[in-house]
Amino acid sequence: MSNPLYFPAWQRPHWQPSDEEILVQFYVFGEFQPIRVPSAQYGSDGLPEEVELTSHHHSALREWEGYPLKGALGDLFQSDAPEAFEKAMAAPQVLVLRGRFKDSADTGYLRDTFGVLAGLLDIGGVAVLDPQILSLFSADEWRQRYLIKDGAPLRNHVLILRDEEDDSDRLWIHTRGLRKFGRPDISLRDVPAQEIDRAGSLCQRLVELQALGAHFKDGQSLEVDGVFGGVTAELGGGYDDPRFNNTYVALHWPSEP
Repeated sequence: MSNPLYFPAWQRPHWQPSDEEILVQFYVFGEFQPIRVPSAQYGSDGLPEEVELTSHHHSALREWEGYPLKGALGDLFQSDAPEAFEKAMAAPQVLVLRGRFKDSADTGYLRDTFGVLAGLLDIGGVAVLDPQILSLFSADEWRQRYLIKDGAPLRNHVLILRDEEDDSDRLWIHTRGLRKFGRPDISLRDVPAQEIDRAGSLCQRLVELQALGAHFKDGQSLEVDGVFGGVTAELGGGYDDPRFNNTYVALHWPSEP
């Protein structure tokens, strides 16, 4: 790449020490050249020592209970990203990256990991799976999303979803992926359809605040522009929660007076 783009290591101005844990996990599908990963050109010093990289024959990985391209998840990826799914399925090799970190005052760990991901795409990678945001990208799609001058928006590292509430005309706005920043995901319940834009903006603002280090306390009141009384944060969940695979901050849109 003649004009490489570097991944930033954002400072986290709202950060305070905590017991939170950062988790990263990626699958890279391809047929890789046996050379040193060219991550330095992306501003990366290589994988952090906390990240383990394992190489697998794709045929062997298909037998693994947690293989992500089968079952309901496989159907989701095939439907949402058919080109990337086809390339991933045809790849003979899979590299799995997993890591856990203590809460950190900056995101250098993410810069270094993403630099290695970019380098792997330069030496034979054809698709990247980010299970934390339930997203499968072809190599070109991943580059377009993350190889951006001055760094991709924090929003690109998180998935924001909208679902209908059960037996209600209200909506549920929720996220996946904030484990990459060692923070709980957002669950915003009971949103009226006419407030969807305001609720989406609130959710994105809370994502960015947490990615930059903020913590929310159980029972904390949060002001929302145009919403009388704001909303109250309730902490819950855990890594075994199937909706998030993470802890979460639950918020409820106030009922109309």
